[in-house]
Amino acid sequence: MKKIVILSGKGGVGKSSISASLAVSMAKDKKIVCADCDVDASNLSLLFGLKTEDYEEWKTLSTDKRAVVDEKKCIKCGKCIETCYFKAMKPVEGIPKVDEFGCEGCGACKLVCPVGAITLVDVENASVGYAKTKQGFMIASAQLRPGASGSGKIVFEVKKKATTKEPEADIMIIDSAAGIGCPVIASVTGSDAAIIVTEPTPSGYSDMKRALAVVDHFKIKRSIIINKSDLNEEMSHKIEQFCKEKDIPIIQKIPFDKAFVKAMTEMKPIIEYEKRYEKIFEEIKKRILEL
Repeated sequence: MKKIVILSGKGGVGKSSISASLAVSMAKDKKIVCADCDVDASNLSLLFGLKTEDYEEWKTLSTDKRAVVDEKKCIKCGKCIETCYFKAMKPVEGIPKVDEFGCEGCGACKLVCPVGAITLVDVENASVGYAKTKQGFMIASAQLRPGASGSGKIVFEVKKKATTKEPEADIMIIDSAAGIGCPVIASVTGSDAAIIVTEPTPSGYSDMKRALAVVDHFKIKRSIIINKSDLNEEMSHKIEQFCKEKDIPIIQKIPFDKAFVKAMTEMKPIIEYEKRYEKIFEEIKKRILEL
């Protein structure tokens, strides 16, 4: 199974819209599966018209830990409070109380406790599930609970679920989170190719380069899609020049089109909402498979 990750460095550039339409185009002649790895704000399934009740399964996950203080053993020495980098230990009448939203489960407090009054327990921090799209292929998604951590580990579980449900798929389309943090690194890891979606703005250009640095670290084949390319011709040209110098293929330039917004409001990929995009995504698919 080949894994193609689609990332952006910056939010709002149209990454998920492009992921959805690319999946539809790929599914015409390949067996595919999708992995929505933006676990903090999972929304790829919405572009396929799916709702929570359409999912065949939701499984609770525990990929994080939290400190628990045994008040009977605690001697009120305060070492755990002094040690906690995240300030998650709050003294109440001398006894440390754990802030559930502040604790990162690192275990430093457990190490310094002289009487073994602190333990680490598993925390249910997310749910992972899968559904069949109206287009006929499977999608795996996850929902990270508000305030919970461990998003990188949840991304791993989403990719694992996608692989388990469609082990014979030719291609996995991975819709990454925006940025370059832990969930993005987990999305990129193990991929065969990366498509970085950018836009012709100063922040789009800057964040594209940061996303490229992540991809290059893992030595993954990469290419660029410039979305909303006609919004700023000068900046688009700057991106093109940068890619030419770095020998990075630009596989498509997509002009700004309000139809993308209309398609999202109707919970459809743009390729199905506007048939003229079929040719554009056929070209994108061809270039990706060539790479």
